[in-house]
Amino acid sequence: MARKINFDPPPQSGAPSEQDETRPGPLRTRPLLGLDRPLKQSSALGAISQSLGGINEKVRRAEEIEQKLVEGRVIIELDPSLIDASFVRDRMEGTEEEHLAFREMIREHGQAVPILVRPKPRQDGRYEVAFGHRRLRAARELGIKVRAVVRELTDEQLVVAQGQENSGRTDLTFIERARFAANLEDRKFSREIIMAALSVDKAALSRLISIASRVPYDLIEAIGPAPAFGRVRWQELTDLLDQDGNRQRAREIIGVVSFAKMTTDQRFEALHSGLRAKAMRDRPQSWSAEDGTRAARISRSGKKLTLTFDDRVAPEFGDFVKAKLQMLYDEYKNGSGRAP
Repeated sequence: MARKINFDPPPQSGAPSEQDETRPGPLRTRPLLGLDRPLKQSSALGAISQSLGGINEKVRRAEEIEQKLVEGRVIIELDPSLIDASFVRDRMEGTEEEHLAFREMIREHGQAVPILVRPKPRQDGRYEVAFGHRRLRAARELGIKVRAVVRELTDEQLVVAQGQENSGRTDLTFIERARFAANLEDRKFSREIIMAALSVDKAALSRLISIASRVPYDLIEAIGPAPAFGRVRWQELTDLLDQDGNRQRAREIIGVVSFAKMTTDQRFEALHSGLRAKAMRDRPQSWSAEDGTRAARISRSGKKLTLTFDDRVAPEFGDFVKAKLQMLYDEYKNGSGRAP
C-alpha cells in the first residue's frame, strides 16, 4: 500500500474558517492519493494498458487529478525562461506534427489548465515543473507567459504528481512508463513512491523496470515512444534481444538511414520483425537421411553452425562423422567440398 503523501500544510490552530468548512476534506488533505480509484490495480495489464472507459474518462481523470493538485491555490503567470524541466524525465519526444498542432491550439484558445511548478531547490528565482511540460514548451515558443500554480514540493511529491497526472491522461506509452519507473529507481526512490507515481502494484512495477533495464538505452531512444505497442510486444522484443548476437543485429537495423525516417511505431515493427526473422532463420532444423531417419539437427547463430547428433535416433553416427572430419576438411581445402 502506498504511503499517504500530504501536499498541504497542517491546519492553523483555532476555529476553522467558512472556506475550510465547505472545502471537501480529501481534497484538502490528500490531493494526490485521495482518489476514487484504488492504487492497486486488478491486474498488471489493467494497470498499464487497459482502457479507463474511453477518451472522455481519461480526460476526466486527468482533470480531476490536476484539480486536486491546484485546489485552493492562486494561479500566476510566469516567464517560461524561469522554469526548468523536472529532474527526472518521463516522456520521450513526440512527433513535430503533434507538437505544432498542440502549440496552435494554445495560440488560438489560450492555456485553459495551469501547470504545476515548485520553487527550484538551491536556485532562487527559478522553478521546476511537475506537470505541464508540453504547455510550458508551447508558451516558450509562442513568447507568452505560462499560467502556473506554485507549490512547495519535495522530490517525492514532485514525482508522484508528475506520474499521476500522466497516468490520469494515459499520455505516457508503455515504454515511457517503464523508463520513468527505471529512472526513479536509479535515483533511489522507494518502490512505494514509484508505485504511487504510476498507480501500479508491485508485480506490474517489477515488469516495467525489468523491461526498461533489459532493453539498451540507445535502442529505446532510436525506437521512440511507440504508442501502438504495449507490454506484450515489448516483452517479445526484449526476449529477442536476449538471444545470441541480436543486440548487435539490432544496432545494424537502427543504423540504416531509412530507419530514422519511419514513424516511431514503424521503427518498433521494423526492429521486431528484423530480429524475429533472424530468429526464424536460426531455429534448429532436422536433417533426415534418405530412409527417413532424422539423424542430425542443424542450427545457425550468427557465424556459427552447429550439428547435433542424437544417439537414441542414430547410435554412434556422431562418432562416425567425428572420425571423418579430417577427410572432410581436406576435401573442403582442396575445393571439392565447396559449393560451386
